[in-house]
Amino acid sequence: QVQLVESGGGLVQPGGSLRLSCAASGSISSINAMGWYRQAPGKQHELITHITSDASTNYADSVKGRFTISRDNAKNTLYLQMNSLKPEDTAVYYCYANIATALTGNDYWGQGTQVTVSS
Repeated sequence: QVQLVESGGGLVQPGGSLRLSCAASGSISSINAMGWYRQAPGKQHELITHITSDASTNYADSVKGRFTISRDNAKNTLYLQMNSLKPEDTAVYYCYANIATALTGNDYWGQGTQVTVSS
């Protein structure tokens, strides 16, 4: 069984930084695309960044220039470095990954981690 476990959320002041991690475990053959969504209170899920297996990235305009996505394929881990945080970045952040096992391929999701930006 495949699991994604997130860590690194918390409370930070405006202008501060946080680094989120998302570790995949289980019977993994390969990990294809990975990314991060977020959901703010009363708002829909927003895809904020995405990284392919060959490390090609893209970002939503709302985070471009402030957030950086990266992955460590040896550790099956995804990262999100968030700098210059703003109150509007407050949300639950979810990682996802398209993972192939010996039998099939599916999208998997982390449990979510709360990020709160407030003074």
